[in-house]
Amino acid sequence: MIYEPAEDSFLIQKEVKRLARGRVIDMGTGSGILAETALKSKRVRSVLGVDIKKEAVERCRQNIKGRKANFIVSDLFSKVPKPRTKAQLFDTIIFNPPYLPEQEGELWELKTNIAGGKHGYEIIGRFLEGVNDYLAPDGIVLLLFSTITGKMKVDALISQHMMDYEQLNKLNISFEQLYVYRLKKGRFRKLLEAKGLTRIAQLGKGHRGLIFTGMLDRKKVTVKVQRQDIDAKGTVDNEVRQLKRLNRHGIGPKLLFYGKDYFAYDYICGDFIRQYFDRADVRKKDVVDVLKKVFEQMYVMDHLGLNKEEMHHPVKHIIVGKGNRPVMLDFERCRRRAKPHNVTQFAQFVISGKLLPHLRRHNINVNMLDMLNRARKYSERRTRENFDAILRLLG
Repeated sequence: MIYEPAEDSFLIQKEVKRLARGRVIDMGTGSGILAETALKSKRVRSVLGVDIKKEAVERCRQNIKGRKANFIVSDLFSKVPKPRTKAQLFDTIIFNPPYLPEQEGELWELKTNIAGGKHGYEIIGRFLEGVNDYLAPDGIVLLLFSTITGKMKVDALISQHMMDYEQLNKLNISFEQLYVYRLKKGRFRKLLEAKGLTRIAQLGKGHRGLIFTGMLDRKKVTVKVQRQDIDAKGTVDNEVRQLKRLNRHGIGPKLLFYGKDYFAYDYICGDFIRQYFDRADVRKKDVVDVLKKVFEQMYVMDHLGLNKEEMHHPVKHIIVGKGNRPVMLDFERCRRRAKPHNVTQFAQFVISGKLLPHLRRHNINVNMLDMLNRARKYSERRTRENFDAILRLLG
């Protein structure tokens, strides 16, 4: 069963006529209507039609002739040869996907025509995971989907892959609206790809920055990008300035490269501090070792005159990796201060309800009053002697 042209096909066909150029992929080509439309344009050099169904590919090969056309069987990009040079990248990638939610008991033949996954957007998500490896830096993607797919979800998926989008067309049909988007690689994605990064995908979203991961020379790296939808500006650039200094003292993730509003650093493999303490293979001595190492980093920062902030609640700011190595993250708010309070803030965290239950699992009982008194003495005189007195409370 091949999906025959309908309202969605004709809607995106208008944009294919208008915008298709260069080397083209028609993903999920089906009847071949969009591939054939692209081939008629003088701006198009070649068209590769791709479909998961052998029947569709054979039909297109029979009906659409010419040296500029080629058709292959592939589940999205799985069988499409990876471009090895910029010249092999594609200028236009067209995708009119199945976009409706799956129905229980639906036959595979029908499902692959109209169902985009459990919620309707899963195939679009898989497509976006691979499309940038095939798209030229200034190439475009023409994508169709429906309100039933979930417009906000599709918008979020596009942004998660560092792509920009604009709505080109829409159509109201009975109980849904159809949309045609033009996608392009975003500015930061172009910058990172120029640095050699591949497989870029969003990992998380912070108050001031977006976090992405990627591969650089077979090594996983993390990238932080300044959020553009908030009033606070320059926080990522400030973090770069602080990391350049702190890295010399072994503090923070290793800075790899940076530019205006973004930077890349070694991916930190490990667990957030509380989850690490709760692991079955972690012993009391490991917990004490980690706490002391964090305190030592706080002590160095105090004497550098830098205040990190948020160390009274660093549950998402410390990742513990191999060898009980704690790495601190998020230095966006780090600033010079006449009297930094990194050590005293972390002391507050150690005796807080946020951490005490995790310490008690290992029979670590820190006396709250003793910690407060020693932290106060350290705050008055930040000597090594007063700092060591705090460490002794950990055992």
